[in-house]
Amino acid sequence: MMSGFGWAALALLFAYLALFFWGSAVAAQAADRPVWLFGRATGRDRLAAIGFRASFALAFFGPLLWLALPLLHKVDPFWTEGNALTQGMIGIFIAGLGAMVAFAAQMSMGTSWRVGVVSGQTGNLVSGGLYQFSRNPTFVGQFALLAGVALAVSAIPTILAAVLFLWSAATQVRSEEAALREALGPDYDRYAASVPRWIGLRRREMQ
Repeated sequence: MMSGFGWAALALLFAYLALFFWGSAVAAQAADRPVWLFGRATGRDRLAAIGFRASFALAFFGPLLWLALPLLHKVDPFWTEGNALTQGMIGIFIAGLGAMVAFAAQMSMGTSWRVGVVSGQTGNLVSGGLYQFSRNPTFVGQFALLAGVALAVSAIPTILAAVLFLWSAATQVRSEEAALREALGPDYDRYAASVPRWIGLRRREMQ
C-alpha cells in the first residue's frame, strides 16, 4: 500500500513536470528559438542529461512499479508501507516548497531559459529575484522536490532519483559556469563572486 502522502507527492511531481514543460514551451515561443539543448550535449553533459531524465522517471514511476509488483517493495528496506506519517508530512512540505521555487526560478529566466548547456547559447544574465540567493535556484528547487518525494514515498528508486539528480546537476553546473564565463566575461565573474552556487546569503560584490 501507499499512504495518501505518497500519492500527494506523486501528484505534486506530476503537476510540476507539467508546469515545467509548459514553461519551457512559453520560453521557446517568446524567444523564437528552441530551449531544449540536451540533444546537443556531449561527454559528461550527455550523461547528466540522461541522469536528469532518469531521476524524474525513477521518482514518479518507481513507486508505481513497486505497487504493481509487491515482491519489489517487500524486499525494499526503505519502503514504509504508508506508516511514517510525520515523515510523509515533512516530505510533502519540502516537495511542495521545492516545486514552487523551481518553477518560479524557471519563469523568472524569461527568454534566457535553457534546458541543457551549449557554448554560445547562454542568454542574458539573470541576477534578480531568487537568483540573488542562488546561482542555480531551479536545481535547488528540483532537488528539494525529489528529496521531498523520497521522504513521502521512501523506496530505493525515489532515493536513487534524488542522488542521481544531485550528481547530474553538479555535473551540468560546471559546464554552464564555463559557458557563462566565456559569453559574459567579467559580468558573470562579479555575479559568481557575490552569489553562492547553490544557496546562501548574497556576499559583498567584488569591485
